[in-house]
Amino acid sequence: MPIGSPHPSPVQASVESVFREEHGRLLASLVRRFGDLDLAEEVASEAVEAALVHWPAGGVPARPGAWLLTTARRKAVDRLRRDQAYAARLAVLQVETDRADPAPPADAGGGLPDDRLQMFFTCAHPALAAEDRMALTLRCLAGLTTPEVARAFLVPTATLAQRIVRAKKKIREARIPFRVPGADELPERLPGVLQVIYSVFTEGYAASSGPQLQRLDLAQEAIRLARVLRHLMPAEREVAGLLGLMLLIHARREARTGPNGELVLLDDQDRGRWDHTMIEEGSDLAVSALTGGPPGPYGVQAAIAALHDEAADLATTDWPQIAALYDVLFQLTLSPVVALNRAVAVAMRDGPQAGLALLDELADEPPLRRYHPYPAARADLLHQLGRLPEAATAYREALDLAGTEPERDHLRRRLNKVLSSGPGDGAGT
Repeated sequence: MPIGSPHPSPVQASVESVFREEHGRLLASLVRRFGDLDLAEEVASEAVEAALVHWPAGGVPARPGAWLLTTARRKAVDRLRRDQAYAARLAVLQVETDRADPAPPADAGGGLPDDRLQMFFTCAHPALAAEDRMALTLRCLAGLTTPEVARAFLVPTATLAQRIVRAKKKIREARIPFRVPGADELPERLPGVLQVIYSVFTEGYAASSGPQLQRLDLAQEAIRLARVLRHLMPAEREVAGLLGLMLLIHARREARTGPNGELVLLDDQDRGRWDHTMIEEGSDLAVSALTGGPPGPYGVQAAIAALHDEAADLATTDWPQIAALYDVLFQLTLSPVVALNRAVAVAMRDGPQAGLALLDELADEPPLRRYHPYPAARADLLHQLGRLPEAATAYREALDLAGTEPERDHLRRRLNKVLSSGPGDGAGT
C-alpha cells in the first residue's frame, strides 16, 4: 500500500489523511461484520489501493470513509466467495460466538454505542497478555503506527511488532471470538480500555514523530470516546478522571505552539488562550473522580492538571501540592515516567539540586533511555546549576531521541543557549 511516501500526490495525500482518520472505525466495522482481524486489515488495505486508482479520475467522494468501508466490505465478500475454506472457518467462529454470546433482542437496549469502543473492549480479552492486547488495540484499532505504539510503551519498535504478532496468533489459536463483552465483564476490561484511550490522546497531545507537535484529530477522538464511556459508565470514577485529565490538558492546545508551529512551554504560554470552559468541566470531573473512595491514577493526574490550569502563572503554581500528588501517583503506578515528573515537581518546590538528585536515581531505568523528556529535564536542571558542559551533553542526548521537528527545534535553541552562555566545551550543535 503506497501510503506514507515522502512526496505524495494530492490524491494520495487525501487518501492517507482519510485512512488515518477513519482507520480505527473502518477496522472495527469490518471486524464486527466478518469476525476476523487479519481479513479486515487486508481488505482495508485493498480499499485504499482502490481509492488510489479511482479517486484521481472521479475525485474524492463526499463521504470518503463510507466509500472505503463499502469497498472493503465488497472485497471481503469476494474473497470469502473465492476461498470456501476461509469462509467455512469464519462461519464456525461465528457459530461459537453466537453460542457464547447470543444476540440480545432488538429492543433490549444497552450495549456499547460506538463500533470502535466495542472493539476496544473486545480486544481487552483476559486471555491475552495485558501488554499484547494493548499493543494490538493501539496498532490495529486506534490507528497508531507501530513506532507510535512503541513510543507509548517506551519499547523498541521490533519488540512492539512481536507483541502484535503474538496477540493475533493467540486470537487465532484460542479461537477468541470478537464479541462485545457482557455488562458483568466491562469493569474487568475497563482499565485496559482507559489506557488505550489515553495512549491515543497522548499521541495527539505530543506526536511521536513528524513536522507538527500536536495531532488534534487524535486528541479530539480520544475525548469523544471518553465521553461515550462516561455516558455508558457514569459511576466509574476513573472514567471521570480520564475525561477530566484529557480536558484539562487539551484546554491548553491553542497556546502550546507559536505562530510557526514552534513549541511553547507551560511557563511561557499565554494563559488567556486556554479554554477556560473546558478547564471548568475538567476540574469538576477531577473532583468527581476523587470523591467516594480511594483515588485512582487518572483521578490523581486530573487533580495535578487542574492545579496547573488554575494557577495564574508558573510562580504561583502550588508545587508542594503537585509534588505530594505525584507521591500518591507513584505509589499507585510505580511508573518511571511518573517518577520523572515527580522529580521535576520537587525541583520546582525545593530547587534544581533536589530534583537532579531524584533524576540521577532513575538513570538505570530502561524505559527512560528512549524517552527524550528525561535527558531534557536533566539538561534544564544542570543548566540552572551552571554545569554547562554536562547540560550540553544532556541536551544533545535529548535531541537524538526527540521525534518531532518542534521538539528538536526547541532543544537546539536550548543547546545553543548553553553553548553561548559560558566557556565553550569544544563541541558544536
